[in-house]
Amino acid sequence: MNDRDLNLWPIGNCQASALVDKAGRFIWACVPRVDGDPVFSALLDDADFEAPDARGFWAIELEGCVSVEQSYVRNTPILLTRQTDAAGNAIETYDFSPRYKHQGRMYRPVAFARVVRPVAGSPRIRVRLRPTTAWNSEVVPMNYGSNHIRMVLSYMAMRLTTDAPIGLISQESWFRLESDAHFFVGPDESFSDALRPAVQRMMDDTIMEWRMWVRGLAIPPEWQEAVIRSAITLKLCQHEETGAIVAALTTSIPEHADSGRNWDYRYCWVRDAYYTVEALNRLGALDVLESYLAYLRNIVDGAKGGHIQPLYDVRGNARLDEWEAESLPGYRGMGPVRVGNAAYSQVQHDAYGQIVLSSVQGFIDHRLLRMAGPADFEALEAVGERAWAVHDKPDAGLWELRNRTHVHSYSAVMCWAACDRLAHAAEALGLEARVNHWAERAANMKRDILKAAWRPESDSLSANFEDDARDASLLQLLDLRFLSADDPRFIGTLNALEADLRRGSNMLRYSTADDFGEPVTAFNVCTFWLIEALFRTGRREEARTLFEEMLARCTPAGLLSEDIDPESGELWGNYPQTYSLVGIINCAVLLSKPWSECR
Repeated sequence: MNDRDLNLWPIGNCQASALVDKAGRFIWACVPRVDGDPVFSALLDDADFEAPDARGFWAIELEGCVSVEQSYVRNTPILLTRQTDAAGNAIETYDFSPRYKHQGRMYRPVAFARVVRPVAGSPRIRVRLRPTTAWNSEVVPMNYGSNHIRMVLSYMAMRLTTDAPIGLISQESWFRLESDAHFFVGPDESFSDALRPAVQRMMDDTIMEWRMWVRGLAIPPEWQEAVIRSAITLKLCQHEETGAIVAALTTSIPEHADSGRNWDYRYCWVRDAYYTVEALNRLGALDVLESYLAYLRNIVDGAKGGHIQPLYDVRGNARLDEWEAESLPGYRGMGPVRVGNAAYSQVQHDAYGQIVLSSVQGFIDHRLLRMAGPADFEALEAVGERAWAVHDKPDAGLWELRNRTHVHSYSAVMCWAACDRLAHAAEALGLEARVNHWAERAANMKRDILKAAWRPESDSLSANFEDDARDASLLQLLDLRFLSADDPRFIGTLNALEADLRRGSNMLRYSTADDFGEPVTAFNVCTFWLIEALFRTGRREEARTLFEEMLARCTPAGLLSEDIDPESGELWGNYPQTYSLVGIINCAVLLSKPWSECR
């Protein structure tokens, strides 16, 4: 039976990550990075987990299990799974990736740890470790030692070290769990310390590291748990070594059933990363911003004043050739499974605005360890020059249309934002001539955009300069401060977007047919954009109602994927999706009552 769904619980340490399903199985994990080869790939397989040849998962199972309860250890991404059988025997499993400061640096190995405890009766368990390699196209050789299992993967060797009986694990036998069992999967190296105290210390230190990070967040008084869980998960989507932020932890979860809209989101989109750091900035998580700005400076330097791609891999590599992994049938058998993303070769002009928008805080915020200076401004001016040159030229747009281009209003406005915010940066540096230069360019661009995109017949702005189209990205004109909430042009645009794109409580990205036909599911971040627009235009109770509805649609882990079926409420698309989590944070901060009303 194929029981895959998006009831998944992410764990990770900003280097490695895994998704644990509702039965407590690891069914997705890529190594040595989030964009690597999956060592556990069952999420994108349709084989029955009980089939003898099923693989791509790591299960620790209670014999005769009748109920499973899952939750995170408070303010951490450490997952607790409790399994109980009909007689009341029970086990608890703690799953985590170690992450804590050690000898002056952050310890975050490519590793996963599990601690299994008997908590009631005389439970019997079975451990099934069935890794994959080369996208499930090869069988993984397994070598067994006295206290470890060596897995020879195509890209690296890994080792499971455990104090559970290796012989029983190797033949997947049931055995009584009479004391805590510890499992550590990491690089193929001998475990130098005593396993039990070392893994317990790792878990304790990891708990404290995450709790101290959460303690530094400036969260709103309402919806605290939703905001904290979203923030932790956004942090998990950052590849801390370089600062890159991926759009999601998965690839090829379709946007709706059998849609073919299966994309690899395990890369750093300039756009998605901008929205992520913007949301986390509102909570004061400056570490994510600082790390990302270091990544971004390298991207800008590499462009040398020329074209900047919409996305790069987490190490900043530009080429992301797209291919299909034919050895995996896909989520619920709905392939293809795509690796890489051809959108890297697209022209998307909004990236220039997002680079400047992400960077300008560096010139203003005195809390930062490294504030931006004249050399950084000079590099950003090259980005502004590109924005000025291309703001009225066709591109693929933020929805990455593969076979059509337009002069997209959102892209044009983002280019305007690049010039407008460069004036702010110049002002912070006391460069009066550059303030005037960029402010004048921004004013000219704004005038031209409003002239080209305004449609008096529909009393709204169009999604592009060529016709009268609708696109939910126009809701971002408020957040970008291109138009104000009381501007009749924005009110008219909001009305037109609701009439065309709203489906009950959800917003589509657009309603016209694209390369794959007409959209079926709603894009979750667009609904959050709608909520923000409703609140700012005075429809506050409606905004709160919609926000509560969106929170009710989160998975048991408190997270969202990219898309939702407006009729069934089922989640689709890659998971967890940074856009959607950004929406939760931004709306909670905007809609919440202030702390002054609670104290």
